[in-house]
Formats: sequence, C-alpha cells, structure tokens
Amino acid sequence: MFNIEWKEGAIKELAKLEGNLSSRIYKKVSSSKENLNSADVKRLQKSDLFRLRVGDYRVLFEIEKDTIIILKVGNRKNIYKQ
Repeated sequence: MFNIEWKEGAIKELAKLEGNLSSRIYKKVSSSKENLNSADVKRLQKSDLFRLRVGDYRVLFEIEKDTIIILKVGNRKNIYKQ
C-alpha cells in the first residue's frame, strides 16, 4: 500500500477541472494506492515517471519508496509537453 503526496501544481490543475471530472480523477488516484497493477498505469518511455489514465486525462507521478508523488494532472494532448 502506498501513501499519496500531491504537489501544489497538481492540486491547482485538479481544482481547475469541473467537479465531476476532478472527483473521478481523485477517486482513481485514491484507489490506485491499494494496487497499481489494477489501475491503468504505464511507465513513460525514457523516464522514471508513470502515468495513470482517466478518460482523456492523465495523471503523471513518480514512486519513491512507498509514496506516490502526483506531479501533474491534465488533458492527454497537453500533459506530455514540457
């Protein structure tokens, strides 16, 4: 079981989304702390980051020991641009 830590930027991005969508994303992140294998999680190529898919939105995160650190939340067409 993982602990979840939200970075300030990810919280702001989540707050900008409409209520129904933000609650879906929050629930999916919360349920993934139990078992990452059951969620739609993939490792990004050439990176230590992972992504969680929630419809057309993605949650980018990294794993340090027993903590999931949520870095970014956004639409799939914009999230991977640095």
